[in-house]
Amino acid sequence: MAIGCDVNTALEHLSEARQISAELNVQFTKASDASNRAVMADTDEASVAYARESEQATLAVQKEIDALRAILQGLEYSDEIRMLDEFAKRFAEYRELDRRILDLAVENTNLKAQRLAFGPAQEAADAFRDALETVEPAGPPNAWQVKALVASAVTTVREIQILQAPHIADADDAVMTRMEKRMATSEAGARAALKTLSGIINPASRPRVAAATAALDRFMDLNAQVIVLSRRNTNVRSLALSLDHKRPLIEACEESLHTLRNSLASRGFTGIRRRM
Repeated sequence: MAIGCDVNTALEHLSEARQISAELNVQFTKASDASNRAVMADTDEASVAYARESEQATLAVQKEIDALRAILQGLEYSDEIRMLDEFAKRFAEYRELDRRILDLAVENTNLKAQRLAFGPAQEAADAFRDALETVEPAGPPNAWQVKALVASAVTTVREIQILQAPHIADADDAVMTRMEKRMATSEAGARAALKTLSGIINPASRPRVAAATAALDRFMDLNAQVIVLSRRNTNVRSLALSLDHKRPLIEACEESLHTLRNSLASRGFTGIRRRM
């Protein structure tokens, strides 16, 4: 039997439908806002927390959809059922995209690459420089060459460091590949400088060159990790999806909810079916 057989009960259910539609809007806004914060978070902990908050609000939206549909079916509001179904369809598209965005956001590979580049990799590059600063030539004739080779080796390592930041920020695979080739060229230059240095320095300075070689090995290992994380590009990709693809879906969902709420607001005593 339809709820409309009793006017007072029907009006009560209409009021409940209006409240649920308003709560739908609130929970949907919470879900999208929390998702955006997950994308913009600067720590793994914050990103995961916001992603969890978004997921909880998303589940609440689905629960409200099911509850509202049952009431509208009882009231036999075919227009509002159609509007709710339209929102549910758009919300399903939003939810699928948002799940992809959140999965990427919580990986934080670009942020992790930055931390490696400006933390351990920076320390290794500085250790490379420091190891070479006190290298002494085998004799006066080699002094200028040793100085030039040290400067060249340090400069090539710094060139790799300079390329790390734009590599982390870029989303173009071809651009990143070109940067990696330049990094490889710089690494080859640094290793060639160390090899030449080994033959023209004071024997007492050889441990310094060995220390520089170890520091370079450590730096390049860290650089390889930076590249892998940067290539994953989860922060860049999640942000791009949020800005370019999610926004239209949010607007479509909000439009559907607005239409539904206005339609329910226009319902009153005349919109209640009575049965004798």
